[in-house]
Amino acid sequence: MAMYLISYDLIKNKDYKKLYEAIMSYQQYAHITDSLWAIVSSKKAVEIINFLTKYIDNDDVLFVCEINGEAAWLNLNKDVSDWLKKMYS
Repeated sequence: MAMYLISYDLIKNKDYKKLYEAIMSYQQYAHITDSLWAIVSSKKAVEIINFLTKYIDNDDVLFVCEINGEAAWLNLNKDVSDWLKKMYS
């Protein structure tokens, strides 16, 4: 299993609900900032992109990358911070 960051920019007025639900279908996830999530998955980044593209439009931007090094953060809410600490321990 690996941890991935998912970032997106949905162009124009969009309904984020379907994309959020798709991201939350991964059992381990955290909504870090408005357009940044972290998930844990056994899938590859391209497989995650292929899955999530079903929930966005052709003009939307989507970025997925594996986190395989150290991380640091400041002023995240406690739940997200605790989740990240757990995943990094």
